Amino acid sequence: MIGAILLLAALAAPGCGEIKQYAVGGDYTNASDRRNLALVEAFHFTPDIEALKRSAVRPGENIATTLEHYPNHHRALAAMARLGQRERTARVIGAPWPVDCYFERAVRYRPDDAKVRVVFSNHLLETGRADAALAQMREAVRIDAADPASHYNLGILLVMRGQFHEAELHARKAYERGFPLPALKNKLLEAGYWKAGD
Repeated sequence: MIGAILLLAALAAPGCGEIKQYAVGGDYTNASDRRNLALVEAFHFTPDIEALKRSAVRPGENIATTLEHYPNHHRALAAMARLGQRERTARVIGAPWPVDCYFERAVRYRPDDAKVRVVFSNHLLETGRADAALAQMREAVRIDAADPASHYNLGILLVMRGQFHEAELHARKAYERGFPLPALKNKLLEAGYWKAGD
């Protein structure tokens, strides 16, 4: 691990451990905390590790270390989720916590980080937990109602559940804010909840 542990703050949870504050690390979304991000990434979250290349050395351990220093590191959370899916396990080799714990820790660390909720929703959906995925995406939209991608993703999840009217509301918000992908609109059009030319 990089740097000495400065126990400026310790958030505890019985199942997923405490969150420690390190000299290097902090909130991934905070510019001041990101000053030393390159140092952590250079040693523990290289492009090969992020891409989960077969040649990457101890990806689970290195992604876990990245998330120890930056609990809400969006790309590292996504990589941890992909690694768990690739290994077909709830706990990847080299990581002290199950994959779900890294999301729980990120949410606990920064409950107002909408991007964490989006990445968590994708992970839940990929692992067959559609109801929980929907709940996380709803929370992402609640936290950041201006984000068109979150409205779009929520719309897609609602279409999957047959909740077309609500999906249309979020689709309109996504497209009014300039979201470019037409898949949601096309799905609603097929279901009779969108007019051609809208």
